[in-house]
Amino acid sequence: MPDTISEIYFADTKSKAVFADDGPQPQFLTDTPDFKALVVGLDAGQQIPLHPGEAAIYHFLQGTGLMTVGEETYIIAPGVTVIAPSSAVRGMNAKTRVIFLGATGGK
Repeated sequence: MPDTISEIYFADTKSKAVFADDGPQPQFLTDTPDFKALVVGLDAGQQIPLHPGEAAIYHFLQGTGLMTVGEETYIIAPGVTVIAPSSAVRGMNAKTRVIFLGATGGK
């Protein structure tokens, strides 16, 4: 079976992550008007600055760090899922190399 089938099946999602010296390079798994899903890689020490956004879910596949949503900061590690409500500020700091999936309803 191929690694990717019609943009609905990904046998090795972590391999889709891109790491760059100048920060995150999100890779869309799907990008439609109604649904967006992406995989993101952050090297140790990189961050995503605090910013507001639409409701989103983040699921961590690899690495450790911290994620802030609103006024709370959470430890991220493989298997952790964080849901950010609409308009809540969110951001993250990678302590080690981090790979995560993110998804939102679009817009």
